[in-house]
Amino acid sequence: MRFGVVVFPGTWSDCDFHYVISEVVKQPVKYVWHRDRNLADLDCVVLPGGFSYGDYLRAGAVAGRSPVVEALPEFLAGGGLVLGSCNGFQILCEAGLLPGALMRNECLQYRCQSTSLLVENVDTPFTRALRPGQVLTMPISHGEGKYHAEPETLRALRQRHQVVFRYATAAGQVTRAANPNGSAENIAGIINEEGTVLGLMPHPERAAESAIGGTDGLQIFHSLLGSLVEDGTFTKR
Repeated sequence: MRFGVVVFPGTWSDCDFHYVISEVVKQPVKYVWHRDRNLADLDCVVLPGGFSYGDYLRAGAVAGRSPVVEALPEFLAGGGLVLGSCNGFQILCEAGLLPGALMRNECLQYRCQSTSLLVENVDTPFTRALRPGQVLTMPISHGEGKYHAEPETLRALRQRHQVVFRYATAAGQVTRAANPNGSAENIAGIINEEGTVLGLMPHPERAAESAIGGTDGLQIFHSLLGSLVEDGTFTKR
């Protein structure tokens, strides 16, 4: 599978994603500059975390109108997939590729911590290697991660099973105490109606090696590759 990791001025998780894809998952990957529009040689585009364009106006606002993001609808129409983490999630919402918006954390503080995520939807290209109700551990690192949407949008997300991850306790209970940023309904990640665009605030690329605290983030990559993990090995279906 051919991956492209987008680089904006101010991006800082691009190297982490590139490393995980090339060295851990062992897939072809290249950096994509924010002015590039030609994505024809890629299967999945990754919008990583950081502070694209300095997060001027709002987090992801300028990047959401960049040439590479403007090229994503055509890329998706051709069968491509898009994964946005942290600032990438913010960009996808700003671009209208996902509903809702990411706002300042309810606590008004930057949050950098480990979180537990309840898996709600496994019928997506990004989660098919997971189990319904499974709890994953991934870190967050953001100041504007509070997911907000109007009540009718939240209702539609529930009805269409577009909520993929919710913040929860380690036991899988969705509680207010487990919500690190005040996100509506503990939402940590959503997908578009077509199931081709995933946005999440946690960082899967920072949960890809046991040496740095865990490998739950790899499950997203395994899902994308139609893979099964058995006894630590990587077996393609």
